[in-house]
Amino acid sequence: MSQRRILVVEDNPKNLKLVRDVLTFSGYEVIEASSGEDGVRLAEEACPDLILMDLQLPGIDGAEALRQIRVNDKNHGVPVVAVTAFAMNEDRARAYASGFNGYVEKPISARSLPQMVEDFLTMGGST
Repeated sequence: MSQRRILVVEDNPKNLKLVRDVLTFSGYEVIEASSGEDGVRLAEEACPDLILMDLQLPGIDGAEALRQIRVNDKNHGVPVVAVTAFAMNEDRARAYASGFNGYVEKPISARSLPQMVEDFLTMGGST
């Protein structure tokens, strides 16, 4: 099986490094974007298997980036998971209503991240 490609859209360098290091160690290819605009561009160029998208980003936010990613038919079936420090029930509901396939709360657990990613990949992103 070829290496799975994960696009991580995160503007916090420490969070990005943690996710990149954990996923790379777990055998995934990681592509990084630090803004919503870069995330949209890389989603089209890199054809990822999964996108982890921070909701609070400089420029366009995660929900708008998701909307722009979904316009491209090539990315229609790619699971996109919201990653956020907001942990209220209404935040989770808002993420799902925006079209995200899943929701992960910060701080991200380095121990559980690889299994969460694998679950999103094998379930096609539905939770």
